[in-house]
Amino acid sequence: MKKSLQDLREVAVNAILSAPGAEELEALRIQYLGKKGALTKLLKMMGKLDPEERPAMGQLANQVRAEVENAIDKRRSELNEMMLKMRLEAETLDVTMPGKTAAVGHEHPMYIVLDEIKDIFIGMGFEILDGPEIEQSDYNFTKLNTDEGHPAREWSDTFYLTEDSSILLRTQTSPMQIRAMETKPLPIRMLAPGRVYRKDEVDATHSPMFHQIEGMVITSAAARAAPPARARAGSRSWAPAWCTPRCWRAAASTPASIPAGPSAWVWSASPCADSRSAICV
Repeated sequence: MKKSLQDLREVAVNAILSAPGAEELEALRIQYLGKKGALTKLLKMMGKLDPEERPAMGQLANQVRAEVENAIDKRRSELNEMMLKMRLEAETLDVTMPGKTAAVGHEHPMYIVLDEIKDIFIGMGFEILDGPEIEQSDYNFTKLNTDEGHPAREWSDTFYLTEDSSILLRTQTSPMQIRAMETKPLPIRMLAPGRVYRKDEVDATHSPMFHQIEGMVITSAAARAAPPARARAGSRSWAPAWCTPRCWRAAASTPASIPAGPSAWVWSASPCADSRSAICV
């Protein structure tokens, strides 16, 4: 039996240390140390030995088991290191290789036009104002002289968000006129571009959401008497300032809900029409 244990140790350790992979290593563990393995079969023969031989054979069997288990642990560590090395080599990023060109989108034509219009008016000293798209009906209608009962306030034309018709998706950018007059000192030169919402059926010329541009100028009598302003140097704006006499005459006929006293004019373009040519003619 001693010879059998020594032979088993030599064969098992050599086979384990040369196992090519984790699956083969596990198969060898079962083959030698499993419940039906070679070492277990030898231990079952211990009962046939003389009582004097059993302690020595038991000690040798334990040594064989320990050496086989150590060989398994050693080979498992070697295989794990090999797998990690292969994975690192496979996943290594070569920083010297040219990268892939990222696909870059294009700006929407609507926003190209909006940016050009904003640039023109900024060059003339206007301030761009942005307001809430969820608006109060007081600002969207009442304070703009659109009283209760006006057709524009009907539920069939407006996206209301509350049962009492107090909150809605704004139907125009005109509420920014009121907000500007409530918060800003004179003179006021403001442009309010933005999205607005109305219950229109979708077709070639209508949409429930579209863009509107609205502007307002309020100036004192002293500012009106000053020479006509020109576009700010360095701006792309080619248009003369909107306070020229011809524009003031056109604006004088435009009704606006503003306090009496300062001279003022208001215009709107929807959607993104050329309001300059419509007013300054």
